[in-house]
Amino acid sequence: MTTDLTYLVWAVALTIVQVLVASSGAMIQIPLPVLAGNREAALDARGWVGRAQRAHRNMLESLVLFAALVLVAHVSGRANATTALGAAMFFYARLAYAVIYWIGIAWVRTLVWCIAVAGLVLILLQLI
Repeated sequence: MTTDLTYLVWAVALTIVQVLVASSGAMIQIPLPVLAGNREAALDARGWVGRAQRAHRNMLESLVLFAALVLVAHVSGRANATTALGAAMFFYARLAYAVIYWIGIAWVRTLVWCIAVAGLVLILLQLI
């Protein structure tokens, strides 16, 4: 398995951890019958729980792009040291992003998000 694909697997694992953190936090703040219900209205999670939910949603948006780029690089035979670096940048920045977002450090979170996007761009540049 290439380095890029390995980071893709780890990114999926990180996404699973994020949903577990967000779900566990929601169970602390919101009664289980409400969580298990149809939830016709959006639930209002506060503090770190709301941040964990937003971080998870943001990861889902980014994961789609990352997976597409890594898979195209792999299938087209263009995976190389630069795509591996981009994948590493994406993964480690997203890991840091999740923790920083849970803690609530706003400006650092944005900087780390930019590093993850730069990782995506590195991979993209190898494909165009």
